[in-house]
Amino acid sequence: MNIPNIGLGTYRLTGEDAITSVATALELGYRHIDTAQLYDNESEVGTAIATSGLARDEIFVTTKVWIDKLNRNSLIPSLKESLDKLKLSQVDLVLVHWPSPDNAVPVQEYMEALADAKAQGLTKLIGVSNFTNAILQQAIDVVGAAEIATNQIEVHPYLQNKKAIEFARSKGIHITAYMPLAVGKVMEDPLLIQIGERHKFGPAQIALAWLLQQGFAVIPSSSKRFHQELNLQARGITLTDEEMAQIAKLEENYRIANPDFAPEWD
Repeated sequence: MNIPNIGLGTYRLTGEDAITSVATALELGYRHIDTAQLYDNESEVGTAIATSGLARDEIFVTTKVWIDKLNRNSLIPSLKESLDKLKLSQVDLVLVHWPSPDNAVPVQEYMEALADAKAQGLTKLIGVSNFTNAILQQAIDVVGAAEIATNQIEVHPYLQNKKAIEFARSKGIHITAYMPLAVGKVMEDPLLIQIGERHKFGPAQIALAWLLQQGFAVIPSSSKRFHQELNLQARGITLTDEEMAQIAKLEENYRIANPDFAPEWD
């Protein structure tokens, strides 16, 4: 099973906004919805999916286990709660949202619990998010690289996370890029605007096309129908090698998601 290459991120979407955004995305043709326990919107996402009229197997649903639920006794019960909220008997992908701060819960413990969740049929796939290379290697040692469907990390033109991507690829692990539009920073970028004019698209679509062309999945968040529609169209853009290289020069190690409990980045 492959992760659809473009999905709707639901971070910061709550209440009616979340229901409307997910419903609109599904209507437009999105088939990948990304949520998390932390986002406090699993119930709303579930409502939108339930009322979409789409068959369950047409929608790829990802959720993530929060850091206070990583211990052996909490992970599976918390995932069952997520499933209840989502009104689903199984999700397509469950991620560890962040590695346990200061290794308070050992990697082996939560990766074994995640594998157990898959064995119990609570999820089709398991993966990780915000893992450094060292922590990802520990996860591989527990369950094997083939069991890790993705490492979901922050990637956009200003934070290209090359070390993490190269390591994951060397192990055959797929990358999902979150915050692909750098929380709107791409909209102001002269280079992306210029390339966009050439392709008759906006800078956001060019940033997404640049990521898609590298083989990543992307999960831009948007509550506006117009932007959701445009983001979906990024799949039809092919950038030249020169344009890809020009965008790669925008790297500035600009990291947005960097809470105080984050691991020491590569």
